[in-house]
Amino acid sequence: MDDSKKQKFESATSRHALYGLALPTNVLKALHKRGIYCTPGISVEHQHLANRYVLRGVESGGAVSDMGRACAFVAPDGSPLPWLQSLHSIAVNGRHAIFLAESLLRLEMLRSVQTYELAITLHTLSREPGQKRPTIVSKLLFRGRDGTLSIDLWKEEHRALRGKLTPIFYDRAGDVLPLPQPFEAAARKLSAQVCCVGCNHTHVGVPPVTVGEIA
Repeated sequence: MDDSKKQKFESATSRHALYGLALPTNVLKALHKRGIYCTPGISVEHQHLANRYVLRGVESGGAVSDMGRACAFVAPDGSPLPWLQSLHSIAVNGRHAIFLAESLLRLEMLRSVQTYELAITLHTLSREPGQKRPTIVSKLLFRGRDGTLSIDLWKEEHRALRGKLTPIFYDRAGDVLPLPQPFEAAARKLSAQVCCVGCNHTHVGVPPVTVGEIA
């Protein structure tokens, strides 16, 4: 790969890691028409009382029978993250909870009937000398294209299987592309979320532990 092609590839990979799946306009219009709203963007926020910078992400999305899209966040080791705030709305298939952390692992999935796309990206803060506000460093860990799951998890008769299955992804040569083991549990939960018709709750994030529970 020559230098110009390498730079274009690295630039595209960087944009993909930061902003999530690059979806065609017609797909975005189809999701909007069906009332599915997913906000995979990550921002840098400053906590004044703690005097520190953190990353902010929003678990969001849901499904109708023929389409689903969702994104969620876990810790870099794949363990669940407690949310800062759960979000309740009359509308469904939208925002569900807000997460703040110094590093986040984002999982984003798109379903079209029985075909799936999946991106798993790691996001951390980088502090450059002479700059007060850190920047986001993003790294693509997994990209699955045209995955398949023959069971219609959105159907009520398959409800018990939600959270137990993930799509199967293949590389260009036809070999199975295994999911990174630390993130399998979160990927199973996200697979359920893109099949959760009229979703109004989190699937991956967990409630924060209260003082009473710690005692």
